[in-house]
Amino acid sequence: MLNSIKTGVLFVAMSVLLVVVGGAVGGEQGAVLMFVISLAMNLFNYFFCDTMVIKAYRARRADPAQYGWLYRILEDLSNRAQLAKIPDLYIVPMQEPNAFATGRNEKKAVVAVTEGLLETLTQDEIAGVIGHELGHIKHRDILLQTFVASIASAIMMIARIAQWSAIFGGGRSNRDGGGNVISLLATIILAPLAATLIQAGISRSREYMADTYSKELLGTPEPLINGLYRLHNQPRRAVSGSEFASATAHMWIYPPKLSGLANLFSTHPSLEDRVRNLEKN
Repeated sequence: MLNSIKTGVLFVAMSVLLVVVGGAVGGEQGAVLMFVISLAMNLFNYFFCDTMVIKAYRARRADPAQYGWLYRILEDLSNRAQLAKIPDLYIVPMQEPNAFATGRNEKKAVVAVTEGLLETLTQDEIAGVIGHELGHIKHRDILLQTFVASIASAIMMIARIAQWSAIFGGGRSNRDGGGNVISLLATIILAPLAATLIQAGISRSREYMADTYSKELLGTPEPLINGLYRLHNQPRRAVSGSEFASATAHMWIYPPKLSGLANLFSTHPSLEDRVRNLEKN
């Protein structure tokens, strides 16, 4: 419940930030226009996210004959979760142990696990991971993240407009030029930073909720806790912030190791915080 409230508060904060920034630069109509444009872009991603991510990671549909035990885990947990349809199961040809869920609704949902995950975790721990991913599906996190990304994208667009306005002398014609400059600088620098931090905060709250859902499905937190510890202790490949893996870090149950400043905006809680959350009564 607490994480649901936190998500709501952060979502409202993001919306207010959009209104304030839009009003400061282009007025209410400007803010609405930027939001509509970014929403259209992100809705495209929303409707095609499953196929795009699967293709990007060269994932293949799991062979029922080879992965019958994995299908049984997925089917059992999906039935417990009362999903409208058992998600499609894919294998990602990657040695780094990880997993993610995607798809715009329960009927289009996909659960993908890496080869490294299947080689590293026990079946009980894998069940804990799958329970976590089903939590994202059950909570409609893909839809939520789409709208959050739309608002964040709109703020980024407005900040870019403000940047070009400052470069070409926008806002310096008034006597109150100092105030305009401060407003532009705040929009250019602080607004995108605030939007990114809020977006990361929402993502972390959804991770807590997915962890808790896994605990509820399995009736114990131990499989996921053990799995998270095992994932944490595995060597992780560092990726630059510009790579596709960085853009999809929020999707994985355990984020790839990001280099440089990307670590400051983590989409996941720390291992210690996740375990503490799971151990709560």
